[in-house]
Amino acid sequence: MEQNTVKTWAECAPRLIAVAAGRAPADMVIRNGQWVNVHSREVLPDNDIAIVEGRIACVVPDATYCIGEDTQVIEADGRFMIPGLCDAHMHIESGMLTPAEFARAIIPHGTTSIFTDPHEIANVLGLDGVRYMHDEALMQPINVLTQMPSCAPSAPGLETTGHEISPEDVAEAMTWPGIIGLGEMMNFPGVAAADPKMLAEIAATQAAGKTVGGHYASPDLGPDFAAYVAGGPADDHEGTCEADAIARVRQGMRSMMRLGSAWYDVESQITAVTEKGLDPRNFILCTDDSHSGTLVQDGHMNRVVRHAIACGCDPLVALQMATINTATHFGLERELGSLTPGRRADVILSSDLRELPIELVIARGRIVAESGSIKVDCPHFDWPDSARGTVHLGHVLTDADFEITAPEGANTARANVIGVIENQAPTKALQADLPVRDGLVEGEGEVCQIALVERHRGTGGVVNGFVSGFGYQGRMAMASTVAHDSHHMIVVGTDREQMALAANRLAEVGGGVTVFRDGQELALVELPIAGLMSDAPAREVAAKAGRMMQAMRDCGCDLNNAYMQHSLLALVVIPELRISDLGLVDVRKFEKIDLLEPQS
Repeated sequence: MEQNTVKTWAECAPRLIAVAAGRAPADMVIRNGQWVNVHSREVLPDNDIAIVEGRIACVVPDATYCIGEDTQVIEADGRFMIPGLCDAHMHIESGMLTPAEFARAIIPHGTTSIFTDPHEIANVLGLDGVRYMHDEALMQPINVLTQMPSCAPSAPGLETTGHEISPEDVAEAMTWPGIIGLGEMMNFPGVAAADPKMLAEIAATQAAGKTVGGHYASPDLGPDFAAYVAGGPADDHEGTCEADAIARVRQGMRSMMRLGSAWYDVESQITAVTEKGLDPRNFILCTDDSHSGTLVQDGHMNRVVRHAIACGCDPLVALQMATINTATHFGLERELGSLTPGRRADVILSSDLRELPIELVIARGRIVAESGSIKVDCPHFDWPDSARGTVHLGHVLTDADFEITAPEGANTARANVIGVIENQAPTKALQADLPVRDGLVEGEGEVCQIALVERHRGTGGVVNGFVSGFGYQGRMAMASTVAHDSHHMIVVGTDREQMALAANRLAEVGGGVTVFRDGQELALVELPIAGLMSDAPAREVAAKAGRMMQAMRDCGCDLNNAYMQHSLLALVVIPELRISDLGLVDVRKFEKIDLLEPQS
C-alpha cells in the first residue's frame, strides 16, 4: 500500500522558515485574498498565502518576496480564503462508496479532512475490514483519519454480528498510523454500568493519547448521562434538541450537530449558540450519514455550513464549527483547521461566505478541485475476495419464511410495531390491532411487514415483525444488506412473495438494495464490498440510488430520504423499538419483547 503522506511540520520547518523569511521561493502563492481567520474570528482583506512542502509558510499582506521562477501563483482576486472543511463524525459506508470514491465525491465540495468511523464494515468483516478501510484512506490526497470502531456488536446480547471487536483489537489499531481515536461508544448502557470490555477499549484509547468518540442516544440527562460522561467519551452527535447540546458542553464534551441525508439536528440545537449565547468553540458540525445522492447533488460539509448559517449562525462561527473546532477536538489544532503557519495547506477559495460556492480547492498544497471538477486521482485499494462474498442466507427463501403465525383461534392480534419518524434516527414504539387471515397476522393500512434475514453465517434465520410509516401500497418489497449496525438483511414489504424475491436477489448479487413490485425488480444498487459499498464512481452509484428512491416513491413512500430510515431499523442502540436477528428489541429498556401481545 502506497500512502499519500505529507511531511511533518518539523521536517518542513527549515524550508517553511526560509520561505517566510524570503530566503527561498514558495511552491505556491495565493495572492490578494480575504483571509478567513478562524483563530481570531475575523476576515482580513488583502492577504497572500505562501505554501511550501504542502504546508503554509506564512500569511502576509504581500508575499511577492516569496515568489520565484517556479512558484505557482494563484490569483484569489479578492475572494475569501477559507480553511478546508472538516467532517468530525461520519461513516464512509453510508455513502455506499469506498474511501477512494467517497473522497472523489467530497473534494469538489471543499471537504479536505474527514474523521471516519468504519464500524459498518467492522460488523461484517471485523478488524480486517477496518484495516482495509484504513489502508485505502491513507492513499487519498486529502486527510482521511480513522476512528477505530468500538462496538461490534453495538448491544451485546441483543444482536449477533459477522465479527466482534475486542479491547485487544482496539489496542492494536491504536498503533496504526491513520487511527485518530475510538469510534462512537454506542453501548452507552455498558459504559454507564462500567462494563469492563467497554472501559478497556476506552482505556486503550486514552493510553494512546487519542480521542474517545461518544454516542449517547437517550433523552435521559440524569444519573445515566452523568455516568456515561464519567466513563470518558469526549463528544456526542446524538443530540436532537437545544437541551441536549447544552448538557454536553456543560459537562466538558463537544456537541456535534449533524446534518446528514436524513438527520436534521442542527436547527434544533444551534440555538444554544445563536440564542443562549454559549461559547461556540465547543460546538462542531458533522454529517454522520450522507448517501451518494446527497454528495453528488447537494454537497457535503459545505451543505452543513450553509444550513447552519441559514439557521441564524454567524458565518464565521459556522466555519469555526467545521474547521478549527474539529481540529482542536482531535488534538490537531497545530496540523489542520486553519490558514496559519505550519498547518497543512488545505484552502478553499469562495466568493461568498454565506452561500459558500466552492470555486477552488487546495489540499496539502495541490489544486485538487476547481469549479466542481476534481483534478486529482483518488487511488483504490485492491479489495480481496473475502470482502466481496458476504451474503449467506443458508437456503433460498420463500414466502413461508415471512409468515407470522397468529394465536390459536384469534381473529385479530395486537402487535408491537416499529414507527418510523421522518428525518430522525429514533423510532416510536407503537401498537396496532391487525387482522388474522388463515391463521396468519397480516399488515394493514400504514402497517406492513419487516423481516431481518441473517446473512453472515448462513443460519437461514428470519425474524419477522411490523413497521409503520413508509406508506407502501400494492404488492411490493424492499430489501437491503445495509442494516446498521449488524448489517444483516432488512426486508420491508406488503407481500411475502415479493419479500422473498427481493431477499434472494440480494443473495444473488452479493449485497445491495433492491425494490420489487408485482414480481418485477424496479431498482437495484449493487454493493459487492461487504454488502455495504460499491467501488464504482459516486455518480454511477448515486444514479442507481436515485432510481431506488424513485422506486420507493412509486410504491407509495414519500418520506424524505426514506432509505436511511430503512437502513436503521436494526440499530438496537437508538430508541425506541428495533428489530435484530434475536428478535424485537425495546431500546428504552434494552430488552427483547414479544412481537404479539398476549390475548386478554
